[in-house]
Amino acid sequence: MTLRRTFRPVLAVLALAAANLPALAADLTVSAAASLGAALREIGGAFEAAHPATRVRLNFAASGALLQQIAQGAPVDVFASADAETMDQAEQRRLIAPGSRVEFAGNALVVVVPSDAPLVPRSLADLARPAIRRVAIGLPASVPAGRYARAALEKAGLREAVEAKRVGAQSVRQALDYVARGEVDAGFVYATDAALLPGRVLLAFTVPTGTPVRYPIAPVASSRNPAAAQQFVAFATSPAAQAILAKHGFTRP
Repeated sequence: MTLRRTFRPVLAVLALAAANLPALAADLTVSAAASLGAALREIGGAFEAAHPATRVRLNFAASGALLQQIAQGAPVDVFASADAETMDQAEQRRLIAPGSRVEFAGNALVVVVPSDAPLVPRSLADLARPAIRRVAIGLPASVPAGRYARAALEKAGLREAVEAKRVGAQSVRQALDYVARGEVDAGFVYATDAALLPGRVLLAFTVPTGTPVRYPIAPVASSRNPAAAQQFVAFATSPAAQAILAKHGFTRP
């Protein structure tokens, strides 16, 4: 009896304290292609400012790697890939709801070289020249930039010649790093990535791609916060988010 009388006031105090606590922010995890890094960090901050009850957590990697994480049950609410093919796979595997995806950004595939490169290629054909010995290309199985590059080389009849020099990259940012450190003679990256290191890499030329570089975004079907996920996807296409993307060099889809 004594213990029961002692606990009742304590429980009442705890209940009152809990009632007066501010609501905890809901976490929203956004997994996005590595090339979206700087832009999505800023968009995430703008979204939090507009939705104070939601805290955005960002996870960046190659689109294919992110897809596998989601397929294996990673707690992700929103997925943004660097190509339609990866999002197609997500939809086919029912990782996103049918019809929920939207395109929210565009980009261009380019070739970059170290800023002190003795030879600056001006076309895909130049990459086959003996002076170009190593070329950083994202692994096509998981890196959309690698798939865009492979398709462009294939169309130009240069796939075997250039891929013989390939240094595989786990993401487009890794390809950029290889070029910036002078570990390769050239690399395939996006225009927005090339702009990040103007003093260390030089944009050689823009690669013609049969398929435009577009970024789709969608709520993940297993999201624990589906309402906020939908809000974030809608926000990505808003004028505020589009202005941020444009500032970072992305084009409208």
